[in-house]
Amino acid sequence: MKTFFEFLGRIFLNFIRQIGEFALLAIQVIQYFPHIYQNRRNIFKQMEVVGNKSLPLVLLIGIFTGIITALEATNLFDKFNLLSIAKPFIGSSIATSIFTELSPVLTALVIAGRIGASVAAEVGTMKVTEQLDALEMMSIDKNRYLAMPRVMATIVMMPILVIFSYIVGLIGAYFLTALKFDFSLYLFFESVQRFFAVKEILLGLLKSAVFGGATSLIGIYVGYKTVGGAEGVGNSTVRAFTLSAASILFIDAIFGYFY
Repeated sequence: MKTFFEFLGRIFLNFIRQIGEFALLAIQVIQYFPHIYQNRRNIFKQMEVVGNKSLPLVLLIGIFTGIITALEATNLFDKFNLLSIAKPFIGSSIATSIFTELSPVLTALVIAGRIGASVAAEVGTMKVTEQLDALEMMSIDKNRYLAMPRVMATIVMMPILVIFSYIVGLIGAYFLTALKFDFSLYLFFESVQRFFAVKEILLGLLKSAVFGGATSLIGIYVGYKTVGGAEGVGNSTVRAFTLSAASILFIDAIFGYFY
């Protein structure tokens, strides 16, 4: 029994230590935000990686998000023979789900798999090949040169990607309702407009920015902790995505509780 509690204690202390290290990394990165202009080239380069190269996948996920959301919403009302009554509200209910939850969360999970894991692999490779030590020898702060541009680029580009996801999601939802339940263009988008709330858009964009910052920070933190050569880089890639996905859902739950 004593050994068991010692084991739990070590796990708990290690968890607290890692939380503290991650918080310190976040503070150090945020301190370099005023130097954005001096590092604009690195930031623009990372923005292209996060935004331009991720856009096709985000659009694909976004349109199917809208289709599936519309399918579930209409099938539920149709199951209880309430579709004719609910038709004026279908568009707005689908839009609310897309704006506040589905598009920000699913886009963030896509970015976690594509960017978070990539950052962990890139930084982890630099760690095991001693490139980070070389930066330190040249008096280059790794947090300013590597971490800050990636974090800033993800924070900026995530809301932009989510906006594209909003657009294609609503288009996909409309085509599903039109083809399966004969919704007119006016009926669907009039419902969206009638019950539209700006705060739903703003909440989704705020969440996406937080998701993006957390994802890139986790990728960098895991990359810094990489050991063990190529195998360690592979393990860091998996760990970065796992932690990023869990943090996205955790942060979303916090937003859901307060908002």
